[in-house]
Amino acid sequence: MSSLETGSAVSVPVFDDVTFGSSAALWDLLPVGILVCDRNGRIVRHNKRAAELWGRAPQPDETMQQFGDSHRSLDGDGLASVVEVMRTGVPVANRVVFSVHSGGTPDSILLDLHSLKDPLGNCVGAVACIRDASGLNRAPSMLAESERRSRAWLEALPVAIYATDSDGHITFYNKAAVDLWGRRPEIGRTMWCGSWQLYWADGKPMPHDQCPMAVALKERRPINGANAMLERPDGTRVRFRAFPVPLLDGAGNLLGALNTLIDITEFGQAEEFRQRLAAIVAFSQDAIVGKDLDGVITSWNSGAERLFGYTAEEAIGKPVTILIPCDRLDEEPEILNRVRRGEHIEHGETVRRRKDGSLVDVSLAVSPIRDTEGRVIGASKIAREITQRHQVEEFRQRLASIVESSQDAIIGKDLDGIITSWNHGAETLFGYTAEEAIGKPATILIPADQIDEELDILRRIRRGERIEHYETVRRRKDGRLVDISLAISPIKDAMGRVVGAAKIARDITERRRTEEQRQLLLREMNHRVKNLFSLAGGIVTLSARSAETPTDLAAAVRERLTALAHAHDLTLPDLSAGAPRAQTTASLRSLIETIVLPFEDVEARHRRVSIDGPEVAIGVNAMTGVALLIHEFATNALKYGAFSLPGGRVRIDWTIVRDMLLLQWEEEGGPPLEPPDEESAGFGTLLARRIVGGQLGGRISHIWNRDGLLVSLSLPLAALSD
Repeated sequence: MSSLETGSAVSVPVFDDVTFGSSAALWDLLPVGILVCDRNGRIVRHNKRAAELWGRAPQPDETMQQFGDSHRSLDGDGLASVVEVMRTGVPVANRVVFSVHSGGTPDSILLDLHSLKDPLGNCVGAVACIRDASGLNRAPSMLAESERRSRAWLEALPVAIYATDSDGHITFYNKAAVDLWGRRPEIGRTMWCGSWQLYWADGKPMPHDQCPMAVALKERRPINGANAMLERPDGTRVRFRAFPVPLLDGAGNLLGALNTLIDITEFGQAEEFRQRLAAIVAFSQDAIVGKDLDGVITSWNSGAERLFGYTAEEAIGKPVTILIPCDRLDEEPEILNRVRRGEHIEHGETVRRRKDGSLVDVSLAVSPIRDTEGRVIGASKIAREITQRHQVEEFRQRLASIVESSQDAIIGKDLDGIITSWNHGAETLFGYTAEEAIGKPATILIPADQIDEELDILRRIRRGERIEHYETVRRRKDGRLVDISLAISPIKDAMGRVVGAAKIARDITERRRTEEQRQLLLREMNHRVKNLFSLAGGIVTLSARSAETPTDLAAAVRERLTALAHAHDLTLPDLSAGAPRAQTTASLRSLIETIVLPFEDVEARHRRVSIDGPEVAIGVNAMTGVALLIHEFATNALKYGAFSLPGGRVRIDWTIVRDMLLLQWEEEGGPPLEPPDEESAGFGTLLARRIVGGQLGGRISHIWNRDGLLVSLSLPLAALSD
């Protein structure tokens, strides 16, 4: 039987009953049918199974060709081909032949034909081996059904699958492949891969003939997961892994390949997100600590190391209570209980302990950590130091308190000049409440003729400039104007961009009034010093006229200077706090006599000063002003008028009309005088006008007569009394 199976010729010396008879029972036991013919094709032997498979037993002297007429193969040959087998010696293997019995049921058998040769190699017959192949008549339909089912399964798979022939032409692809590629490649023409464009994992373009499928076909080896990226016709890109497998037949010949593509875009995004999240956690300035449900630390980032002082090696595996002060240990069980219930804890402010024992204010955010089945297995805790924030908040509150209680007006405005904040000092200075001012343009405080100031200020603020000690005028709610000093600074956001301005306004009305008074006093002092030198010279001149000896002159000068000092003392206000002058009132007559006494020439044959008028009391408030006026008149008379010449005289008289004092200072015998220009009026003239019009509420007039000056005063009696 082994020679039959290999298709070689069998050497048999003779065909007779002796040759086969001894093995007849054995032949009938074989599960395959055996037919043997001689060199003429006559059947000389068959077994029982051959008759069963063929449908009948051969007749005596029936040839193989005659016996096989009822059976034909698909190509028309049956046992008739035995002649060709004996002639050529080439065997026939696994030929399917069919027959139709009287019942109409077709049968099929598998036929093998081999030639039989004697020891000299001469063909002496043939042997036919036949086997049951009744199931093969259903093979084409079964194969088609199997193929249909296989395609249906491949179509139903959620992953992209496609096949190629040995040259790389695509022969099949499923719907998932179409969805992945975003297109339908042409069967039999598109090669290696159906994607529009291909890229390596790093984004560089990949030629199709270098794709994983092309490599698997070229190298005839499977590739177990190659990362790549494809681009659809709409421009979207998809990351995928390819698993191409070459298909080989039993002889090792390449039939084609099957490729499976797995979309890993979401996986790649998730992995990228995981890596990014890990980097964020690792380098976060906040302390991020992981712990299990027993409160044991499981993870520790660099922020935790900076905040608490422990390294990861020192902290991981330790209970989280190493960070909790003794008086706050009851916080941890409550936190763990809430985490076990799946709760989130946000912005809880507490105190924690560093490795060195120092305490730190922190804000805690605790979230449960869950496994893939959603069970809580631990907690992630983010701790942020808020010591500085507390300090900033405390500073902010202190600053807000300072701003609100400041006597200065502190105002905020945006870059359009709209008021955004308004403190109590602003309300006091300008009269508007915060409700009235906030939301209004800052121009409500600016006089119409100074609106351009605001535009210039806003331009400078936008450039980030500071404006300090800027003095100007602003308008109150009641319309009155107020002198102010401004200091303006830009307000910047967290990005350093200018978003508005803070303005501090200070009322300088009193300061300006004080400054004006100071300037006035300085000018008055300067004026008086000059007058004193003039008076001293005049007194010496007056004294020299009547003195006969130097001793007399010295005595006269000394007496007059003493009187002058006493008169000058009356012109100075009492500046000592709580210490009024001993003399609080005086009569107008005695006041005038005291002041003009140094200018009188007691040795002359006639008096140079005549004084006449009713008794009028002068209160301490008006005494300085009146004394200063009379002293100024006398000084001017000595320098320019009647007292400057020996024969000059002055008459001072006054009357009372209703509630007014009418006083005249009239000079005669002095040099001719010319009225001064209004623009060239001296300090003495300005001082006199200020005292009369400002302090005493009266009027003053000057008449330059040909023979001397006439000064007329009109003063309210009420201004002269206390």
